[in-house]
Amino acid sequence: MLRPSDSVVRAITIDGAFRVITALTTETVRGAIAVQSASGATAQRLGELITGAILVREAMAPKLRVQAIIKGASGNGTLVADSHPDGTSRGLVNLGKGAADGSTVEVGGGSLLQVMRTLPSGMLHQGVVEVPAAGGISGGLMAYMQESEQVVSMIAVATLLGEDGVGASGGYLVQLLPEVERGPLMVMTERLKDFERLDDVLAREGASADVLLEELLHGMPFSRLDDSPLSFSCRCSDLRVMTTLASLPRSDIEEMVEDGKILDIRCDYCGKDYQVSPSQLRSLLTTS
Repeated sequence: MLRPSDSVVRAITIDGAFRVITALTTETVRGAIAVQSASGATAQRLGELITGAILVREAMAPKLRVQAIIKGASGNGTLVADSHPDGTSRGLVNLGKGAADGSTVEVGGGSLLQVMRTLPSGMLHQGVVEVPAAGGISGGLMAYMQESEQVVSMIAVATLLGEDGVGASGGYLVQLLPEVERGPLMVMTERLKDFERLDDVLAREGASADVLLEELLHGMPFSRLDDSPLSFSCRCSDLRVMTTLASLPRSDIEEMVEDGKILDIRCDYCGKDYQVSPSQLRSLLTTS
């Protein structure tokens, strides 16, 4: 049986009370975790954060970029998820200097979630919330939506790990639409309590964003709006490397030119190596 492709599906309940977004992110998360060489709890949390960034982008800024950052409790490392409107996402693990082997980024009481999204005007909207002690990434995302976006949302994300790495990953976002009475919210809250654990649905053979949607709204009339593909991909390129170098002070560029050595640069997100020659650096001086 072919494994379902990663995708995000959007729907609305027929009564107009809720917008629902479901996502299967298995291959996306698998790609990000592989290049970051993450494992255990850190890999699991990174996968959940990537799924969460996708859901927030789809809900609040589908045509713009969203970046989510977890700062571990006691300052022990960070996790970064970067989701783009073309459906590509990437992730980053930074355990900090001097981190011991097997170190993890602690997510819970004392850790912070920062979400940044681009506005149509080009300005940046950002919010920072504390992750609930027992809420994990899902709880942090709900706190962000409530406190920073003032939007009532129920969110659950999960990444399942097996002996061979990521077994499945996905999540959902249920959003109470504006001007709807809180009565439907209480009904949906009770319904989600009876909903099978997200882990169990993702673990099924053939699990997909559509399967998750149908299970989530079983027996509740809804209209499926649309869907779009998701994948892991990095945004780095030779042009982006040169653009970043061009932003450095002129004196720094001159110093690197005088050094006469090839500059080796590695992308933290995907591990790709770039080499910049002195002549390429010199060209920045003529255009800066």
